[in-house]
Amino acid sequence: MLRNSTHEIFAEKLYQKFKGNLHFSRPKFSRSDFTIHHYAGNVTYQTDLFLDKNIDYAVNEHQVLLHASRCSFVSSLFPHEVSAKSTKFTSIGSSFKQQLQALLETLSATEPHYIRCIKPNNVLKPAIFENSNVLQQLRCGGVLEAIRISCLGYPTRRRFDEFVDRFGVLLPEVLGESYDEVTATNMLLDKVNLTGYQIGKTKVFLRAGQMAELDAMRTEVLGCSASKIQRKVRSYLARKKFIQLRISATHLQAICRGQIARHYYDDLRREAASLTIQTCYRMYFARKNYINLCTASTTIQSGLRGMAARKKLQFRQHTKAAVTIQSFWRSYVARSRFMSLKKAAIATQCAWRGRVARKELRKLKMAAKETGALQAAKNKLEKQVEELTWRLQLEKRMRTDMEEAKTQENRKLQQQLQELQLQSKETKDLLKREREIAKEALEKASLVPEVQVDTTLIDKLTAENENLKALMGSLETKIDETEQKFEEMKRAREEWLKKATDAESKINELTNTVLSFQEKVTNMEAENQLLRQQALLRTPVRTIPENTSPKSVCGFSIT
Repeated sequence: MLRNSTHEIFAEKLYQKFKGNLHFSRPKFSRSDFTIHHYAGNVTYQTDLFLDKNIDYAVNEHQVLLHASRCSFVSSLFPHEVSAKSTKFTSIGSSFKQQLQALLETLSATEPHYIRCIKPNNVLKPAIFENSNVLQQLRCGGVLEAIRISCLGYPTRRRFDEFVDRFGVLLPEVLGESYDEVTATNMLLDKVNLTGYQIGKTKVFLRAGQMAELDAMRTEVLGCSASKIQRKVRSYLARKKFIQLRISATHLQAICRGQIARHYYDDLRREAASLTIQTCYRMYFARKNYINLCTASTTIQSGLRGMAARKKLQFRQHTKAAVTIQSFWRSYVARSRFMSLKKAAIATQCAWRGRVARKELRKLKMAAKETGALQAAKNKLEKQVEELTWRLQLEKRMRTDMEEAKTQENRKLQQQLQELQLQSKETKDLLKREREIAKEALEKASLVPEVQVDTTLIDKLTAENENLKALMGSLETKIDETEQKFEEMKRAREEWLKKATDAESKINELTNTVLSFQEKVTNMEAENQLLRQQALLRTPVRTIPENTSPKSVCGFSIT
């Protein structure tokens, strides 16, 4: 825009530039006005003084002068701006544009909260409030709908830490470190008895009006605590003042009493002799009266205490007797009630068990009429077979264990026999050698008669021969004992084999008897079927409906 242009030229340029815009229109009866379609309504702007207001600008020197004002409000209206091109012309529109850009930068850097401005009247005068106009603005701006939605939902939202910090006064237990924020908020809301709230992940959501209730409770608690603090402080101040007054009064009293004592000191010295006489007489008289009072009071006290002790003992005896009577009576009542209940329970149990036993007896009789005996015999035989098979398996296991033990013992005995035989052979060989040596020595002695014979060697040899003979006897006895044990083991083994063969024969006999009983049972069932068929043939023929089964027609089930 140039300085020589007019408001009509400005309006024409606006018409040309925003011709196809939906939010811009030209009034019918005006050449320089233009209308902008807002969401709240249509607003018409007049361009008569646009250019004049834009050209009107503030000089830099004036701005510096006003910024240096002592009034803080005036200096804040004109901030100090240092620009390199101070001589350049800056219009109000450009400064407004710069301010708008700065505002947008601050809004983008922060988290703004929108504030709705409402026009109270069209006359632009104070103390006038048009209800219909304000209601229309609120309805067009969507404020009523937003309020309705927020009231239906949770308009009040607070973080857990803020909620606990603000309303922790209602429940002081929560303010410690023992509870986390979520549990603390739950405990607070349960203590206050609020309903309809919701607990989120990081915030608590409250209905409309619930925050006001919590604030009212908080103010009430704070007021009570403030009154308590004031009461305590006032009581402390009053106590402190009273103690100071009492100390000052005691000081004054001490001073006054000292003065009075000093005044009366001379009189007391003069009356000392008379006072000593009076004191001795009064002391004697007072001691006498005191002794009389002590004797009288001790007699009265002893009588009263004895009477109280007797009354207390009598009361305890009465209460103890009453307690014993009550205990006996309650035990008698409980015992009689228990006995009556026990008799009734026993009678009902006997009646019920008799009824159940009679039912079972009838069923058993009905079942025993058909094939009960055969089935019982079959079951008994099967049990006997199972027991015998189990016994056979046990005997087989025992037999195998015994055989293994016998084989091991036989091996040990055979090894011992072999060792004993070797020892006996060695001893026999030694005996033979010694006999041969002795014969040779005797022959040499006979050949040389004059040589003296050493009798000690002969004695030693004879003793060794006797020891060897004793060893041979003991070895022979051990061999005989082992042979006897071996024969006994053989006999026991043969007996076990006989018992096993007998058990196997018994099992075979029992299996044969079971098979015979099974054949008898099958024969009896076949005979029963034949008899039933004959009975059906003898009965008169009836018309059988289509939906009925043959079992229902016959009247009994075929097994």
